[in-house]
Amino acid sequence: MEFPDSSRRGIMTALGAGAALGLAGCISTPADGEVSANESDPVTQAETEEELEPAKETDLDRIAADPKDLPDPVDWSSPKRHEITMTTTERTAEIEPGVTFDYMTFDDQVPGPMIRVRRGDTVHLTLENAEENSMPHNIDLHAVYGPGGGADDTTIGPGESATIEFTAMYPGVHVYHCAVPNMDHHISAGMYGAILVEPEEGLPEVDRELYFGQNEIYTNGAPGEEGHHTFDYEAMKKEEPTYVTLNGEAYAFTGNGYGPVTVDKGERVRIFHASGGPNLTSAWHAIGNVWETYYPNGALASDPDHYVETGPVVPGSVGAAVIDTPVPGPIKLVDHALSRVVHRGMLGVVEVQGEPEPEIFNPDP
Repeated sequence: MEFPDSSRRGIMTALGAGAALGLAGCISTPADGEVSANESDPVTQAETEEELEPAKETDLDRIAADPKDLPDPVDWSSPKRHEITMTTTERTAEIEPGVTFDYMTFDDQVPGPMIRVRRGDTVHLTLENAEENSMPHNIDLHAVYGPGGGADDTTIGPGESATIEFTAMYPGVHVYHCAVPNMDHHISAGMYGAILVEPEEGLPEVDRELYFGQNEIYTNGAPGEEGHHTFDYEAMKKEEPTYVTLNGEAYAFTGNGYGPVTVDKGERVRIFHASGGPNLTSAWHAIGNVWETYYPNGALASDPDHYVETGPVVPGSVGAAVIDTPVPGPIKLVDHALSRVVHRGMLGVVEVQGEPEPEIFNPDP
């Protein structure tokens, strides 16, 4: 089926809200992976309490971090020293086409860059607060023994910097985030990421790794309502988000976002899923697959579970799992609290490329 309007909104208008349900694996749809929060949500612009300002000019073309952009696995066998510099920024970007928002980030992306070290390594971390910013920022790393996970000693104003040094003493994959007094606003606006501390023996080898993050965004508009959305503190207090996003944008890794993330059939893929929150627990699920190896709470030093259908990833933790890819087709990464998929933007697609395997799955027997 072809549509004259190839935008996310145009396709959803043609298909109706049922298309979003199809993305969740409940029904089929000819536009698999293409969705907009605007058309799938019954709340319309006429029902909102205030008229939004026009969309702002954006500072960045894209806020969503590339899921394939993460450090290589540890290949050293003795303690190492790492010099890392990160910059906190305040940027305007699109949550989805026509919807702008003022984000706060580490290094202009959501989630912030993954830090990857080995247990026993020393991290010399400098945090810079961009001069053009308007607010103080800091960093709390859940992998740090120390006051506030480093937050107490990295609280800085615009144009300032601070440096701390710590030893990575316990293995696992952990969240980091901004932890100023109004930390829930800063995290919701994008200030979180993951620090991976590999065990001394490293992690089991896989063919590919991916890095995602989930957070809620609370705004004064309805999902998909065009214009500039400002942050809504009352909605945050009620824990009623406008969007629940994967890497800071609605439906970013779908057919009409930046496209699905592609992998080759037969690859064994490790996925990290950082939950910034600030409030909602993710029911982390891969439609069309299972977590073949699953580390609850990112506890990489513990024995993993196997063949897990859905795993909870609580705010302030990182899910870690491995999937096998024996058949081609889309694997849909969702929060199985499915209203967040259908109405709030929480969906990404991993497209497995390769020849059919009818002995495993045959769509037309």
